This record gives sequence, structure tokens and C-alpha cells, in this order.
Amino acid sequence: QLVQSGGGLVQPGGSLRLSCAASGFTWDDYAIGWFRQAPGKEREGVACIQPSDGSTYNADSVKGRFTISRDNAQTTVHLQMNSLKPEDTGSYYCAATKAQCGSTWYMLPGGYWGMGTQVTVSG
Repeated sequence: QLVQSGGGLVQPGGSLRLSCAASGFTWDDYAIGWFRQAPGKEREGVACIQPSDGSTYNADSVKGRFTISRDNAQTTVHLQMNSLKPEDTGSYYCAATKAQCGSTWYMLPGGYWGMGTQVTVSG
């Protein structure tokens, strides 16, 4: 399973950190990261990390602002979000699949999704 924490309300330019604690599957076999969903917009893969070699994927919309990292000892992945913009607002879901990291890695059947957490950038 994937247990998410973090998120909330922040002003534009602010920062938030999301965490995703994984359990119940083989950590090294899965790419893990976040996708987001905003009202009226298509689902978007935000960032992903490959535990086997640490390689990452970041959507163009978040490059230079979001950083994904992993803690292998805690089987937890973190997403540090800086310089947040109103267009970053949405529900953020942690996902783990056996696909290679990329824009749609989270869509591979047979993976795991977290319950989602709201990120609101406003003010």
C-alpha cells in the first residue's frame, strides 16, 4: 500500500513537501512518484523515481521547481515542491508501477495508487 502525507494550502511562490510511504511490495521492482488531477484538466504525471538506479522523470511543467527523492531505508519517496504556482493546484496521487518512469508510468495496470492529497496554491 501507499500512504501519503503532506499537502495543504500555500501562497504562490511557497513550498510544500509530499511524502509517500510504501509497504507490501518489493521496493526495487517499482517506479514510484506522483501524478495530479485538477478540475477540468487531464491527469498529469508530475515526477517519478526509479528505485533501482535513482533515475528520475519530471514533467516539463515542474522542472526546476519540484524535486523527487527516495529513502530506501524507510521505503519512502518525497516530493519537494518549490516556487508553487496557482496552476499546480490539484489532487496529488502517489503511484507505484512496474513501468519505467515517464509521463504515463502510473497508468500501467497492476500497480498501486495512494488515496490522494489536496494541494492548493492561492492567495
